[in-house]
Amino acid sequence: MAPRSAGRVATVELNVRRASVGAAEVLHVSGEIDLATIPVLHNALVRFSNESPCAVLVVDLDGVSACDDSGLGVLLGAAGRLRDGGGDLVVVCSDESFCSRFARTGFDRAVRVVPSMAAV
Repeated sequence: MAPRSAGRVATVELNVRRASVGAAEVLHVSGEIDLATIPVLHNALVRFSNESPCAVLVVDLDGVSACDDSGLGVLLGAAGRLRDGGGDLVVVCSDESFCSRFARTGFDRAVRVVPSMAAV
């Protein structure tokens, strides 16, 4: 549930924008990834894997301020779907706290994580 402030419910927002960068398809994600916003990310990832099953998808998380376990789960699921179709998922993330969490959870052993778009 979203936090309440002065009788109003605060909204948490997640924005996903798709772009082509060179030969790569990129989802630029910004906002917070949590139970309230996970459907937005999930739908974007499923849409991409259905449209381009054999492609490499880059998910740029540099605009993300928070990501809970549900977000990691959705990214892992997308990586599996893409691999099943001959594609792959790469995560761009320069935030040290996120990268540390990726290492602690083993996420970075299942999904390629790079520090910048240049490293893709």
